[in-house]
Amino acid sequence: MAVANTTPDTGLPGWEKNKGMFKTPDGTSSGPSSDDEVGEVRPTPAATDYEAQKIAEGEDKFHQLGWKRLTIVLIVTAVALGSLSLPGAFATLGMVAGVILSVGIGLVAMYASYVVGQMKLKYPHISHYTDAGRMMFGKVGYEIISVMFVLQLIFTIGSHVLTGAIMFDNLSENGACTIVFTVVSGILLFLVAIPPTFSEMAILGYIDFVSIMAAIFITIIATGVRASELPGGVNSVPWSVWPKDDLTVAEAFIAISNIVFAYSFALCQFSFMDEMHTPADFDKAILTLGIFEIFLYTIVGALVYAFVGPDVRSPALLSAGPTVSKVAFGVAIPVIFISGSINTTVVARYIHGRVFKRSVIRYVNTPMGWATWIGLDAIITVLAWVVASAIPFFSDLLAICSSLFISGFTFYFPAIMWFMFICEGPWYAPKNWVLTGANALSFAVGVIVLGVGMYASIEDIIHRYDIGQVADPFSCAPLT
Repeated sequence: MAVANTTPDTGLPGWEKNKGMFKTPDGTSSGPSSDDEVGEVRPTPAATDYEAQKIAEGEDKFHQLGWKRLTIVLIVTAVALGSLSLPGAFATLGMVAGVILSVGIGLVAMYASYVVGQMKLKYPHISHYTDAGRMMFGKVGYEIISVMFVLQLIFTIGSHVLTGAIMFDNLSENGACTIVFTVVSGILLFLVAIPPTFSEMAILGYIDFVSIMAAIFITIIATGVRASELPGGVNSVPWSVWPKDDLTVAEAFIAISNIVFAYSFALCQFSFMDEMHTPADFDKAILTLGIFEIFLYTIVGALVYAFVGPDVRSPALLSAGPTVSKVAFGVAIPVIFISGSINTTVVARYIHGRVFKRSVIRYVNTPMGWATWIGLDAIITVLAWVVASAIPFFSDLLAICSSLFISGFTFYFPAIMWFMFICEGPWYAPKNWVLTGANALSFAVGVIVLGVGMYASIEDIIHRYDIGQVADPFSCAPLT
């Protein structure tokens, strides 16, 4: 499939001379209808040689991502310590439902992500999910999805602030006020997010990948060894193939929301693909990531639940024993902060690019560019810290994020894109029946998670406060 052309006049990918339009894969013109949508800065006759040089350097700098690094960035975004909340979901839903939902939601998410990639190829001017929102719902939709996009990423960064605080609590045996640990987590997230390009973050991603895999395998091995030492061995662990007794709707959907959150890589996909030098290779990354995630999540959820039983904690490495959990948390330090910081980079890139859309400042390669970038990085991190400190619980934070935002970004928005922009011919034509069914399923999953998931999250939060399981906002009490 064709990708955007480069014209000798400007050196800017996909920019048709003097028109502000982009070439779609079929050769027709498609693109911005207003200045807000324009993706590149063009040198003007009045531009200085310095500005023109910085624009050219910036364009080259922000188009160095290949599909292999894209895969790593997607893995780093998706496979964080949230994956270790899956054994807890299996404990709630039972082994059979846990496996079915882990595989099923993974397949739907992988297909929906493929649709997102098709949308980016067909309309190369889309730089972030918000641009697709404008195409679907106009200016109002653009602004609403912008708010959703920013809030979701800030909530996700906040969950990493919380996870970092849990880690420091565990390693120090509650050696300081939790607020101190959340501040330290926020500072580390801020520092790691300073590199502005995803190709640079992908280098850190290799460290992140080794870190999370090591933490997961340590958790699996440690819980397996502990189970084998029980009277009766592993067979004595009281796991069940069926959902737990007296399961409420709220409990079930909190568990399902944690599985949904684990597959939430489509949110940042437009942003990542916008930095690719060959966007048509995206499908290799999506296929690799999807298969890897489905296999990993199902194995982790099933094995750790089978080794620990219904009392498995979230994140699951807390169930590995006092000493081993410290080792696992120590190994997982890179994934907590690198995975969280990539979300900071995505939201900062969106805001920075929107504010400075007509300025060389957007390329973060001038003194003012770096100053505004670092300042924005700091503001985003502080907001995430406030969210983490005001909502000091792990599973419910993930559930709120999944229900409000991930339901759309991962499931029903891609389905709407397919029906509006990608489907060739009537959706009810026989040749489209299979894809129509797949996108209808994706839409239904998203809407169900949005409605029932939000209800369940609110009910669970009220219940936890009623029984005193949640600390006060900005409390010094341990999070676990």
